[in-house]
Amino acid sequence: MRVISQRYPDIRIEGENYLPQPIYRHIASFLSVFKLVLIGLIIVGKDPFAFFGMQAPSIWQWGQENKVYACMMVFFLSNMIENQCMSTGAFEITLNDVPPHPAALKLLALSGGSGQRGSTHEGLH
Repeated sequence: MRVISQRYPDIRIEGENYLPQPIYRHIASFLSVFKLVLIGLIIVGKDPFAFFGMQAPSIWQWGQENKVYACMMVFFLSNMIENQCMSTGAFEITLNDVPPHPAALKLLALSGGSGQRGSTHEGLH
């Protein structure tokens, strides 16, 4: 941001964090706990299906035979879903407190312009 401020002193940059919807936060929290429990069960070798009187599925048996790979897959896949739930992708760009048309932003970026019109400078934030 320092480089942008030095090159374009009239540009004002403001940032905020936007929280995701509560349902997505709860899903991400549940997945985080479930991931740790599942990894613990894989490492210890306990069969949770036997507790419920069910036969273990083949994927569980595969996980018991390949513990390191199974733990890594559980960790990375659940983190991917958690991050997707927590990501809002929210941002706003305004030019003189007016949201510009996307085509105008692309032209401004391609031209390398500083947002000048005539003799006045306009800031992006």
